Amino acid sequence: MNTSIRNRSLTATALALATAAVLTACGGQSGAPAGAEARTTPDATPADAVKDPVVATYDGGLYILDGESLDLAGSIELPGFNRVNPAGDDQHVVVSTDSGFRVLNATGKALTGIEYPGAKPGHVVRHAGKTVLFTDGTGKVEVFDPADLSGGKKPEGRTYTSAEAHHGVAIELSDGRLLSTLGNEEKRTGALVLDKNDKETARNENCPGVHGEAAAAGEAVAVGCEDGVLIYKDGRFTKAEAPDDYGRIGNQAGSEQSPVLLGDYKTDPDAELERPTRVSLIDTATAKIRLVDLGTSYSFRSLARGPHGEALVLGTDGAVHVIDPGTGKVEKKIDAVGRWQEPLDWQQPRPTLFVRDHTAYVSDPAERTLHAIDIESGKKLASVTLPKSTNELSGVVAGH
Repeated sequence: MNTSIRNRSLTATALALATAAVLTACGGQSGAPAGAEARTTPDATPADAVKDPVVATYDGGLYILDGESLDLAGSIELPGFNRVNPAGDDQHVVVSTDSGFRVLNATGKALTGIEYPGAKPGHVVRHAGKTVLFTDGTGKVEVFDPADLSGGKKPEGRTYTSAEAHHGVAIELSDGRLLSTLGNEEKRTGALVLDKNDKETARNENCPGVHGEAAAAGEAVAVGCEDGVLIYKDGRFTKAEAPDDYGRIGNQAGSEQSPVLLGDYKTDPDAELERPTRVSLIDTATAKIRLVDLGTSYSFRSLARGPHGEALVLGTDGAVHVIDPGTGKVEKKIDAVGRWQEPLDWQQPRPTLFVRDHTAYVSDPAERTLHAIDIESGKKLASVTLPKSTNELSGVVAGH
């Protein structure tokens, strides 16, 4: 997607508003769900299938856009607070709803009927050809091959239930080992690893407040702690200690092109909302953490990786900061949106970064706009103005 694309501005009929429901936050908060049914659209014919779709949530539903032109291809009414993640193939997106995970055929502009019900659906992780869902309200882990979604039926797959329900995350490695977090509703302490027969092979409970995950080159997997990062590689855990007594790295972004992970970094355990200006670069080979001060704050929806392993951060200055993960140097800043401030409520809209291949998609809820930007050149390839402000942003991503 490196060719020039003319800008387009679209409008559409406003959709019915719905009462927002609360799902588990990536910042560790939780809330109560509210029941609602979604209206699905008919299956698309090959002629009107959406190319490389991007999906954005709004208060009351989902927008589906052409990933190249940003034409608004369709919308689906889905009341409640919804979250979206790539399912792992070139057609589907996983939607976290008030009743559980639901699978959207984004190319066909329709919910498929494939569901993983459960209270507080949380993290969706893609790695080594498998997609893993973690339901916080039950502690259940569900693993499936995203290629099986194309059949229209719920894929058969592995399941595992945590000893206690908690806001957690899990990832399956290429040899069938499953890493899953440990905790309960009161506290989260670390992670364990199961072999393909669900026999425990490793455990580490030296990771207070464990949250989030990312995988780096060499299949090094990390989960964030309130005092650094816990790294699992070559069959054992290693702790990368934060330079501060409290140094929370709750959100991470990894790339198979780099042994270095990108993370956030917070140092005030008592803050109602800390707006940090530093990000963390975690070297999984040395278990060392480097801090980079961007001179601007960001949010948990600001972190991504580029096609060559670049560390990307959408700052509240409106720019995408491109960082060399090896040196920590900010190589360039790409103007994307206007200045903004992270809202106190994690569910409230804020500019969001989603990266696929060489394109960065950046939303600006205040302006109801969405932009596609070429990462190498910094050029805006397309822009669209939508009927309503968007919140979460994702799309189809084949592979991991």
